[in-house]
Amino acid sequence: MFDLGGATLERIVDLDPFALPLSFLMPGADIEAIRHLEPVLAPHHVDFAAGTILLGVQSWLLRAGGMTILIDSCVGERKERPRRADWHRREGTGFIERLAAAGVSPDEVDVVLCTHLHADHVGWNTRLDNGRWVPTFPKARYLIGRTELAHWQAIEAREPGSHNHGAYTDSVLPVIEAGLAETVDDGFDLARGMRIEALPGHSPGQVGLCLDCRSHGQALFCGDAIHSPVQVYEPGWASAFCADPQQAVATRLALLERSAGTGALLVPAHLRGAGGMTIARAGGGFRPDFVG
Repeated sequence: MFDLGGATLERIVDLDPFALPLSFLMPGADIEAIRHLEPVLAPHHVDFAAGTILLGVQSWLLRAGGMTILIDSCVGERKERPRRADWHRREGTGFIERLAAAGVSPDEVDVVLCTHLHADHVGWNTRLDNGRWVPTFPKARYLIGRTELAHWQAIEAREPGSHNHGAYTDSVLPVIEAGLAETVDDGFDLARGMRIEALPGHSPGQVGLCLDCRSHGQALFCGDAIHSPVQVYEPGWASAFCADPQQAVATRLALLERSAGTGALLVPAHLRGAGGMTIARAGGGFRPDFVG
């Protein structure tokens, strides 16, 4: 557990490590360009021998403002994901047990924040019960960016059940039908000192959560605006999964500038080996300082 000063943060792992070839995740990137950073980036973030980026697929469990908040819900179990063997029809992952070990049952989650609706961020939104997908966290408010939801609903209308690994059908729509989904916009106040911020680019309506905290002034849960600390050193390396790579780079640069200027803690969705990172200026660029 990581103390933020007035709030606590824990990682609930679903899949770790999740290794992707650098050339696949960040097209055009060259591992030789970051070879000199091996002492910083290995072993948690890059496997230089294999040429892979190492990500964690995890939820951030935030206790703040009297609420229990789960930020992103990972891959889930029993989902049909034939295009990714490590996601397909998973069983016995231990995710719910790890949540219980942190002292939280599904009924005790007050808020599930979906930073965006990619399949590796919404899977545990639902569980299979007698052949039906039902909300895993039945008493939670599921917060989804209004722009994000509209984007995926439009695609669903054109390509029902066939896009984004089918995640809308099995992991988003059942939450909506249960009346638990709540659309939010930039500036939405979740509680005093907690507000939603727009972080578009990786997906059209990605959002983050900004928490005022004593330890760093602010902690910003920023989804996939930063996939890996590699992108702190190389912010222009956009991911293959970004809807608008140029906007994604602009959003990332704004976050790096913000942290470098204020000391704000950045908490990317897939960060391994730390509870977050602050950003320092280094020459004409940036470097991460890992925290927690």
